[in-house]
Amino acid sequence: MHSAKGKHVEINSDSVVDRVYEQLKAMAVSYEFKPGERLNEGDIAKRLGVSRTPLREALNRLNTEGFLRFTPGKGFFCRELDAHEIFDLYELRKSIELASARLAIRRAKDSDIDALLAFLDATGPDPGERSAIELVELDEAFHERLMAMSNNAEMLRVLRNVNARIRFVRWIDMDRLNRSNTQAEHRAALLAVKARDEAACVSVLEKHIDRRLDQITSAIKEGYAQIYMATARAVTG
Repeated sequence: MHSAKGKHVEINSDSVVDRVYEQLKAMAVSYEFKPGERLNEGDIAKRLGVSRTPLREALNRLNTEGFLRFTPGKGFFCRELDAHEIFDLYELRKSIELASARLAIRRAKDSDIDALLAFLDATGPDPGERSAIELVELDEAFHERLMAMSNNAEMLRVLRNVNARIRFVRWIDMDRLNRSNTQAEHRAALLAVKARDEAACVSVLEKHIDRRLDQITSAIKEGYAQIYMATARAVTG
């Protein structure tokens, strides 16, 4: 009885940590905390209605995953928008997507490929009234479903981490991209998988994912402007 009760408490505790983790992750990804800002654990605990213990577990997890920074003796900080770090993450994204595409060429089921082609048809080349946030969600969904065809869960886990860590820059980047071109590249890569044409698939994806350092730097400058303009509006409003 005692052990069962203890197990119940542990499950609840894990659930609280998971909830706090997801809330803080969303705040970190969207830079609700300012770049370089020190996080006030007391204020955050009150805001989220939790004790310091699950909060600290969630913060440690986010630090390990690269969403926050920890400095001994000083605490947790929001990560900076660092162009070189984002560039490295784009390189990592490209390397695992190309590797997974090669696996998908050999392992993908035609039914899964056809389902993803139907997804492209349903979401269309026209952005319509969708926001940049919604368009990035659709783009991530496509790439994650394509990677899932490799049947490599660890690659997919890494891609999801990378996608979340570059998401803010991709929201900015999405406004500069031509969705018709992006969707055409998605379709070309997918049709190459269906044709089991590795060279064609890799060629399309490499061009599609690649970002130069100057492009990333430009997006980050715009990102900083948006972050601090939003702060100014909140203060004056």
